[in-house]
Amino acid sequence: MAEFKCEKVLPYTDSEEGKKEQISKMFDHIADVYDPMNRLMSLGQDKRWRKKAIQRIGDFSPKRILDVATGTGDFAIQAAQSLNPDYVLGIDISEGMMEVGKQKVQQLGLSDKIFFEYGDSTALSLPSDSFDAVTVAFGVRNFSSLSDGLKQMAGVLKKGGVAAILEMTEPENVFFKLGYKIYTKIGIPVLAKLMSGEINAYNYLPASIEAFPQGEEMKKLLIESGFSKVEIKKFTLQTCTFYLAIK
Repeated sequence: MAEFKCEKVLPYTDSEEGKKEQISKMFDHIADVYDPMNRLMSLGQDKRWRKKAIQRIGDFSPKRILDVATGTGDFAIQAAQSLNPDYVLGIDISEGMMEVGKQKVQQLGLSDKIFFEYGDSTALSLPSDSFDAVTVAFGVRNFSSLSDGLKQMAGVLKKGGVAAILEMTEPENVFFKLGYKIYTKIGIPVLAKLMSGEINAYNYLPASIEAFPQGEEMKKLLIESGFSKVEIKKFTLQTCTFYLAIK
């Protein structure tokens, strides 16, 4: 089985725990500040990125949606509000993040449509061919096994179903890349320390992005994982990439 550099990038380099356990612990630690940090780190662009992805999957009129690595449920919430599906399930390995998501869903009156469940993205305990769409925002680089996670996503999709993946990426343009490096390696860790005190999490962010397969390499991996067609779009100075994969 192929291994990818991003699978070896860990938040806590002095820990003997595996990536899954470290990721769960990291997100539990930052759950209360994750949403404001996300807005700040993306300069408010993360909502716009999710909106664009949701508009595209709206062309497939999904009624059952699985949001993988749902975190605090932002993608699930935006999808439920925009697409009016019958059912949205958010899964994650961080109970702390999902607890924040449950509170948001309850406040928005969406508890009859959006549900949360503990779940490992690389070993889904869900029926095959049971969802019309699978979404994941900024979570695939956290998978302990990228190949397993993508194959699981393809497996739970119905034939003709669609996967929408948003992931942070390093710009290819040399000038964009320079600004990105300065912001992610200096600006974000400083902001993270001020807001959360959990600097490991935000040192992990640029390292995991740098190690993640991007563009055509990611497209090839999606095809190998069971998808028949993949579209790629880049947003905001090439710092975010949207992959639309059709089973």
